[in-house]
Amino acid sequence: MKRLISAILFLFTFAITTNSQTVEDDFEGNGTINTWFGDDCDIDVNFLNPWQEGINTSNTVLLYSDTGGQYANVRFDVMANFNLSVNQTFSFKIYVPSFGITGNQPNQVSLKLQDRFLSAPWSTQSEIVKPIVLDQWQEVSFNFSTDDYINLDSGSAPPTERTDFNRVLIQLNGENNSDRVTAYIDDVLYDGEIEIPVEPNFDYLVWNDEFDGSGAIDTSKWFHQTLLPNGQSWYNNEIQHYTNRTENTYVSDGTMKLVAKKETFTDQGVTKQYTSARLNSKFAFTYGKVEVRAKLPTGIGTWPAIWTLGKNITEPGGYWTNDFGTTSWPACGEIDIMEHWGDNQNFVQSAMHTPSSFGGTINKGGQMIPTASTEFHLYTLVWTEEKMTFSVDGNVHYVYNPEIKNADTWPFDADQYLLLNFAIQPSIDPNFTEDAMEIDYVRIYQEAPLSVSDEHKRNKLSVYPNPAVNILTLRVNDEFINSKAEVYNILGQKIIEWTMDKTQKDIDISQLKNGVYFLRIENNEGFITEKIVKK
Repeated sequence: MKRLISAILFLFTFAITTNSQTVEDDFEGNGTINTWFGDDCDIDVNFLNPWQEGINTSNTVLLYSDTGGQYANVRFDVMANFNLSVNQTFSFKIYVPSFGITGNQPNQVSLKLQDRFLSAPWSTQSEIVKPIVLDQWQEVSFNFSTDDYINLDSGSAPPTERTDFNRVLIQLNGENNSDRVTAYIDDVLYDGEIEIPVEPNFDYLVWNDEFDGSGAIDTSKWFHQTLLPNGQSWYNNEIQHYTNRTENTYVSDGTMKLVAKKETFTDQGVTKQYTSARLNSKFAFTYGKVEVRAKLPTGIGTWPAIWTLGKNITEPGGYWTNDFGTTSWPACGEIDIMEHWGDNQNFVQSAMHTPSSFGGTINKGGQMIPTASTEFHLYTLVWTEEKMTFSVDGNVHYVYNPEIKNADTWPFDADQYLLLNFAIQPSIDPNFTEDAMEIDYVRIYQEAPLSVSDEHKRNKLSVYPNPAVNILTLRVNDEFINSKAEVYNILGQKIIEWTMDKTQKDIDISQLKNGVYFLRIENNEGFITEKIVKK
């Protein structure tokens, strides 16, 4: 039997008030950037500094190796957008050895700011280009208030008037070429801080199905929706019958198989050539985190989906319709957590359907998952009062956060229920016979009851002063004596650890930078956590 993993998710989902966070990395383990990524190039963020001289004698640097990629760059993302009206400067040290360059490109380095949530993040980028010299460490700075900048979209506002930048790119010797460049980068720094937004703590499991056992699915949790909504067919020109048979949905080996088949099947007086299944959850909720670990089918004409609808929808045959149906689609709201079309293999998309966005599907985003149909991946929605965040395996590809929230743009302040289905399109490959969307688990989290959490902490742990400047005093009850204690930064990196060898202990935090951290104390029966602030 699978077990729910009590992982260290609190580090990333812990509810916090708005706090400032520095943006820096010295590649010695002291930075706040942990999202480095190389596009069309190789990188190593733990590379031994081969040029310990001049202004940089540190041990470790980032190695940037453009091996001929046409648009090579190295980049990182931040958790909140930069406010360039207050702080505008980015800087880093760089060393480019002359023997690591091919071609006749100019010796230069570019710093680009982008919005990572756009499907084409570069389309609205702003860029500053600076010349560099070879064979020596130098510090390069980019000031978006005083330096000459280039807006790729000439209609974009000046960078200091924008608040949509959350990705930083560094590029050597231009783009759209296949020349090679080797460079070493260190001490990346933004001269301001970013404001980490308030986020609910969705870590309290309220509903789930682990799909243990074998045979039919758990009908106390799921409803088979089989009624043809117009008496003849389903929407979107789908050509399948949805059934409640175990041939189309069953549990085995720890997963649920939602199976589409090519077969002649008659139901409700209508004969179709394909069968599949459409499940409604018998649980509805407002705000929370949805996690579905799934492996997807393949083939042109296949269309699996993980999504939600408003509990108030008037759709015929739905589980909630008779008791709660008052509102038609799209006014009820629809949240597409994951859709995958077999004619665009490995591209998964998330989308929003509201009175202001339906039909052509304006509000959407997606990403390529090369192993979408060969491996399990975690599809996640985080739904708060302010926004919807969609990700795969923790990599965010779309955020829906309309500036104006009303019935047209945000019918998402009431209960939604979960749907799992596998549709067949008219373009189905004639050689298709059978395939499945395989679900490992479905989990829905919300915030824990505060009274229980607060009482739990009051009885077991006290931390003071908080905020603290140099010394943090911890007091625990007897059951946590000799327990392991750890402090993590907001990115989940462990900063300090010790053993609580007595019920009260003073901890020196003077070496920590100002900001938010998380304390975790663990014994054999579990752990308790507390947010701490260093001033």
